[in-house]
Amino acid sequence: MPCEVKPRFVVLYGSQKGQAESLAEGLAEVAEEHGLAADLSCLSHNEKYNLETENAPVVFIVSTTGDGEPPDNALQFVKRIKEKTLSPDHYQHLCYALLALGDTNYANFCNCGKTIERRLQDLGAKQFYATGYADDGTGLEVVVEPWIEGLWKAIKGALSKMASDKTALRKGQAADSQGGSPDSTAPDVQLNLLTITDHQDRESIETLIEPVSQSATAASPSAPGTHAAVSDLRPAVPTGSSVLAPQSPAASTASTSVPETATADDGRPRVSPAASLTWSLPPLSESALNVPALPPPYLDVSLQEADPGEQVVGPSNVEALCAAPVSRAVQLTRGDSVKTALLLELDVSAHPMVTYHPGDAFDVFCPNRAAEVEEALHRLGLSDQRNHRVHICLRKDTKKKGAQVPSYMSSNISLLYLLTWCLEIRSVPKKALLRALVEHTSHSGQRRRLQELCSRQGSADYNLYVRDCGLSASELLAAFPSCSPPLSLLIEHLPKLQPRPYSAASSCLRHPGKLRFVFNVIEFPARCGRPAGRRGLCTGWLFDLINPALLLPGKDESSVSPAPPKIHVRLRPNCSFRPPTDLSAPLVMVGPGTGVAPFIGFLQQREQQRKENPEAVFGETWLFFGCRHRDGDYLFREELEGFVSSGTLSQLKVCFSRDDGEEGEAAAAAAASRPRYVQHNLLLASRCVTDLLLQRNGYLYVCGDAKNMAKDVNNAVMEMIQTALQVDQLDAMKTLAALREERRYLQDIWG
Repeated sequence: MPCEVKPRFVVLYGSQKGQAESLAEGLAEVAEEHGLAADLSCLSHNEKYNLETENAPVVFIVSTTGDGEPPDNALQFVKRIKEKTLSPDHYQHLCYALLALGDTNYANFCNCGKTIERRLQDLGAKQFYATGYADDGTGLEVVVEPWIEGLWKAIKGALSKMASDKTALRKGQAADSQGGSPDSTAPDVQLNLLTITDHQDRESIETLIEPVSQSATAASPSAPGTHAAVSDLRPAVPTGSSVLAPQSPAASTASTSVPETATADDGRPRVSPAASLTWSLPPLSESALNVPALPPPYLDVSLQEADPGEQVVGPSNVEALCAAPVSRAVQLTRGDSVKTALLLELDVSAHPMVTYHPGDAFDVFCPNRAAEVEEALHRLGLSDQRNHRVHICLRKDTKKKGAQVPSYMSSNISLLYLLTWCLEIRSVPKKALLRALVEHTSHSGQRRRLQELCSRQGSADYNLYVRDCGLSASELLAAFPSCSPPLSLLIEHLPKLQPRPYSAASSCLRHPGKLRFVFNVIEFPARCGRPAGRRGLCTGWLFDLINPALLLPGKDESSVSPAPPKIHVRLRPNCSFRPPTDLSAPLVMVGPGTGVAPFIGFLQQREQQRKENPEAVFGETWLFFGCRHRDGDYLFREELEGFVSSGTLSQLKVCFSRDDGEEGEAAAAAAASRPRYVQHNLLLASRCVTDLLLQRNGYLYVCGDAKNMAKDVNNAVMEMIQTALQVDQLDAMKTLAALREERRYLQDIWG
């Protein structure tokens, strides 16, 4: 008998760090279980798809990067669909759905997805399923899981609608040939199959997700297309997932055995165990679970003995990088500061192609920490084979759609190199990895807990104990000692080790052949699953690297030891966070803490330009800086005050959030009235700042923390615009959006 041809749909993704790609691949993998066939392509592979003639439903999954920019592999697609020569009916034949990934901690939430959707609709495309806006700030899965769950029904509905339209069209053509006229009143594709119109709209999501706190026995049977969390009933299992029975008392401990009785033998009450990474409490521990489908393995990995002399050293693309020695390393904060801020100066004089502008960013390539690599080798049982060559190829029997060997895995690397330079072993494990680890965990209690953490019912625990605390894959493995995954599983699920971006804190005009940058040494505290605190991967590595040559405050520079080894860097493309080319345009810069770094480069450049062009007209420059203590972490204080003295900086507004001054009621009242944060100083200077921005075509630059500062500054600027223009909040938002569109409100922020 001939094979049944499954209805097809198209999945297109644009991904910067792999999350959108992973979701698209997962969608394609389980399509067959829903009786569908998925054609999977990256948006950059335009030779593999053709939207101009596509007559099947198309699903877009796209992320947003930078200041609301498309991912690198979606950039050309966005440029193509934004061409003004395209007619309004260019995509009138197209039927689409879109899942946008973003982070509300950053400006322009899901901007790439919104841009694609807006343009598709401008060109006549029809939406067959409501767009999902997934927020990485609160957990992508909150939107992603119910969106994907409802997608299958929507695709089938769209396919059915398309088939009926074709049938109606054929009948209409036949009637027309007999003198009749076709029925032109066919309804459009029905929307609102799933309503996720905003990342803050929880109502529609709650109708699709069983509350984690709901007890299993009180739960009602789930609606069609949703997962159920019922322990004594057995609901229908959604395709592509499994329903697991509640854990038995014997399996209720993960890695610690805790008595179940309420009192001890002597009658004294026992302390109930608290929920933790390895331990759950009712109702979760008593619930049936819906766990994701097991990701299909797709790599065969073998180890071969190799000549140690053949080993690759350093980053994999070292030939495309600049190996720059550290010519100077200075600690900017004093010893009693909460944070340790360092300035590093790199000597790039041997690399004439490395030219940068103030505000440009560059990547620092760092390895995983040696101790963590050793721990990974030990857990894999491969310590004795660390220098063996890793051979990776695709499994012949894999069911993974679009499977391929990671492009960053070269053919001549050792196992030690792979774990040191290729895999992000500190990455927060995704639920797909947790699901895969279940199959390699021998202890029943630990298996159950991993199933809980990757299940729909365990989403709250996953967020609390894994995602929100930044638990790494290596820390997770340490918490579940009976889990022994193969090397191939880690290669399949761990992302590529990414370089860390930093902003240039200098100007080539002031420091030719030098590149400076500033950073805080990140400290992660100990917590559940992390017995001891640890430093950030790159900042900790840099600190250890330059510590012997570090110049401390008050220390004589001549007594510093020779410079430490070289580090590999690469300038980042498409930098837009630069001062305006028009020297007469006013600049308003907001940069608390290390956020002041790029503005040091701005002002160094401006000072040199003033010396070289004494007759030129220069716009006003304002800088809003803030830190905790004037005497502890006022970064670049002498240099900033020097800019004021030379006239380079028109206004320097500083504030100190933890300096309360002298004791006493009068002093306390005065301290309470002083501005503590940069947004307070902005509001105090509202009239002047809004005049610079709105009347004199000035530029506003914000650099620093995304989670709090950037939002507070944005709100303050909106309030200032409302007051200055005497408009409501909506009109103020439109004015702010116009500034962004004109590239006169720019942000360089991080979480």
